Amino acid sequence: MKKLPLLGDITPAQFLRDYWHKKPLLIRNAIPGFKPLLSMEALTKLASTNHAESRLVTNVDGQWHMQHGPLESLPPMDQKEWTMLVQGVNLFDAKADALLRQFRFIPDARLDDLMVSFATDGGGVGPHFDSYDVFLLQAQGQRRWSIGPQKDLTLVEGLPLKILANFKPNEEFVLNPGDMLYLPPHYAHDGIAIGDCQTYSIGFRSPSYQELGEAFLQFMADSIDLPGRYGDPELEATAKPAEIPRHMLNTIAEEINKVSFTEEDITIFLGEYMSEPKHNVFFTGPAKPLTFGKFGESAAKKGLSLSRKTQMLYRGKHVFINGESFGVSRADKITLELLANDRALDGTALAAASDDVMDALYTWYQDGWIELG
Repeated sequence: MKKLPLLGDITPAQFLRDYWHKKPLLIRNAIPGFKPLLSMEALTKLASTNHAESRLVTNVDGQWHMQHGPLESLPPMDQKEWTMLVQGVNLFDAKADALLRQFRFIPDARLDDLMVSFATDGGGVGPHFDSYDVFLLQAQGQRRWSIGPQKDLTLVEGLPLKILANFKPNEEFVLNPGDMLYLPPHYAHDGIAIGDCQTYSIGFRSPSYQELGEAFLQFMADSIDLPGRYGDPELEATAKPAEIPRHMLNTIAEEINKVSFTEEDITIFLGEYMSEPKHNVFFTGPAKPLTFGKFGESAAKKGLSLSRKTQMLYRGKHVFINGESFGVSRADKITLELLANDRALDGTALAAASDDVMDALYTWYQDGWIELG
């Protein structure tokens, strides 16, 4: 692996070994000359829609307030200490998506989204911690970050935000455009805008085991096979009719203990779960889709690419796309793995695609999951 300026001229392997999940990393000039990818007008318009998650955080006379989007209006630009946050900007802007993809030395199953935070002077969301890794890239103006590895993560009660009650930082940095700060999970931090500023947050998925366990049990419900019905031909009369019989308890426990799962079950579950689009993600197919034949001709000339909203993963013989899974042959696996890793296929790669793959690609094209060109 090459050394990346994005990581301060170290390799991804060095970063993962020395910093990931372990300690912060300040990277000066991670992206030289970096400027906001969206205009303030475009960002505000996105925050006003119901298909983008947004929040408005204000601090007035020491009182925190939070409003969830769509945000129909914002405070005056000359008002201090307010922040607008827009999640998943990568889903709606090609440049934002390209920025997010620079972090694909982390598996796609972990890469989440790009959030843009605009704040006026003094604006922030209070001292807090995240349950996931995050890169904080300064895009406009300056932001002062105070950080610390404190173990006391007690929150202030009664607030709309998760603000630390006893924040005790031990380091402080002022980030300029192009500078970036990496923070591991649960590392306390507080960012305060110095004048108007924008910060881009590259976040990672870190589902709780409870969340995964509940989802897995729901997933397995469709595959459980326990034939037969409870019976007790040896039942004896009882003087305690309200007590559950020991025989009933043991028999049912024995049957339920027959439920088992394999590594393949977990693979399919995890692939579908981690590729499932978020609740606010919707796909739109072409208004006038090409016929199958014309689609093949156009794809051979222009190639095709995954939609910015599409999540495509694979493991072994299984391929996952937008919450769906299917098994593939060894030959088809080569083509589909290339599509998943490169997020695109050129005409040469498509020439080797089987009829089954082309059928799948055409269906995904109609659904808006992939695009020509």
